[in-house]
Amino acid sequence: MQMEYNRIADIKRLQFIVDSLTKHLPTGSVVLDVGCGNGIIARHLGGEGFNVYGIDVSAKAIEKARALTDMPNVNFDVISAEQLVADGRKYHAIICSEVLEHLNQPEKLLNVLYQSLADDGVLIVTVPNGMGPREVLITKPVIALQKKDNWVWRTVLKIKSMLGYKGTTVQSDADDLTHVQFFSKHSLERLASKTRFKIIRFGKTNFIDDVFPFSFFTKKIKILQKWDGAIAEVLPYQLTGSFVTVWEKNP
Repeated sequence: MQMEYNRIADIKRLQFIVDSLTKHLPTGSVVLDVGCGNGIIARHLGGEGFNVYGIDVSAKAIEKARALTDMPNVNFDVISAEQLVADGRKYHAIICSEVLEHLNQPEKLLNVLYQSLADDGVLIVTVPNGMGPREVLITKPVIALQKKDNWVWRTVLKIKSMLGYKGTTVQSDADDLTHVQFFSKHSLERLASKTRFKIIRFGKTNFIDDVFPFSFFTKKIKILQKWDGAIAEVLPYQLTGSFVTVWEKNP
């Protein structure tokens, strides 16, 4: 099917998810996509033949997901993960992509996902590297400016608008996409252990292709993104833009 993502880093993340599901998912199982946003991951998985159930608390995001999706093997609901526990259903694979960084208490969601995951299932988690180039050089300074809400922040907003930065992502049109968690590799491993999981696989995405002013050029020249992704693979984990991971339940 046609790829909806344009950035190489996003495509790498999506391919990591597909490869992990192909390796671990029993035939005919349903994939639960938590915080599915506009359904871009769910649609791609549906096109690959997976059965997908996407949920999100944003009615705006789910409305768009439904409008863009016409596959019978992909369904969406406006529902919290906590509500799923009540029906007792277990999933062999759960995706939690670009979600935990938006939660004040991510362990609460992970405890719920633990209950919803089959004992031999896998949880696929992707998060920005909170100590990586983009979060340190862009996200954290921008959040600090946003909190001040002064003329500097308003000027930044005008410049972002002029350069075509909309504040939403291709993955979600939710109203608030602020990052409140900044994970390092070690803190993510500690969070997994605290919530009775263990991380069995780590992967990388990119280096600086989404850091302004580099992003102004890399989003127009794909080969720069490919080079950036290749560089990320040989650099330490501390310098990757995002972590892509597979988790299992701790016995």
